[in-house]
Amino acid sequence: MRIVIALGGNALLRRGERPDADVQLANIDRVATVIAALAYDHEVVLTHGNGPQIGLLALESASDPALSAPYPLDLLGAQTQGMIGSLLVRSLHDTLPGHPIAALVTHTLVRADDPAFRQPTKYVGQVYPLEVARSLARKRGWHIAQDTTGWRRVVASPAPERIVETNTIHQLLSGGTLVICAGGGGVPVTADRDTGALSGVEAVVDKDLTAALLAEDLKADFLLILTDVPNVYADFGTPKQRPVLDATPAELRRAGFPAGSMGPKAEAAARFVERTGGLAAIGALDAAYEIVHGRSGTLVRPALPAA
Repeated sequence: MRIVIALGGNALLRRGERPDADVQLANIDRVATVIAALAYDHEVVLTHGNGPQIGLLALESASDPALSAPYPLDLLGAQTQGMIGSLLVRSLHDTLPGHPIAALVTHTLVRADDPAFRQPTKYVGQVYPLEVARSLARKRGWHIAQDTTGWRRVVASPAPERIVETNTIHQLLSGGTLVICAGGGGVPVTADRDTGALSGVEAVVDKDLTAALLAEDLKADFLLILTDVPNVYADFGTPKQRPVLDATPAELRRAGFPAGSMGPKAEAAARFVERTGGLAAIGALDAAYEIVHGRSGTLVRPALPAA
């Protein structure tokens, strides 16, 4: 079975942890153990988030007196792909001895006229108290919005249209390689209408929606979205909160999950199932093996045909 796995940002940095290198190194072994358990029996394509990492790099770049202007988000995204990809390759190399593994810097085509450029919604970086967030917004020209635990920077998140390196990923998979790609949703680029030349844009593509597109293009059987909760919850955070263990795409959409948290994950799972007839699931990182085997998480399946 071919499985596309989308790792949440908690894979390298759990909520509240400092974004230090040694913290991420300590967490990466846990990730490798989870992935290895699936890679022994299945073809695996691995994607990952980069919110904390790109937020940290953006802050450092904006504060660097040696620069006349901060590095744009597309280049910072490429840097995070290289760093996180390297960490994953090293750890998986030890966990899956003899298994070919490759991390590929991946570009995601977006539309230059995507409405998301006028309304930033994608959280990046750390959580701040309101006054600190307002001060940084004034100083750096940021947009900010309230997250579940505080205030964070938000940036444009255009919809992924196409993954530029899809054919290369196909070739790697055909040789038995475990591919790490589309990290952070891929480096966002637009294509010139006449020449096709690629240009980076100031944005971060949602990694779950990119993972759904990638899984569709690779003809994957299963899209596995791993996060820091055991399953999707209806009426989350209210006295009526209850786990959703099984849902069709339509049922998942009707639940109306928040855009800043579970919403993109639910939409990504729904899109993949609708477009391919395959299966998707959302659940906790440490339960990945159990999720694939139907013993944990929220399973998203095609609707049964009408009688």
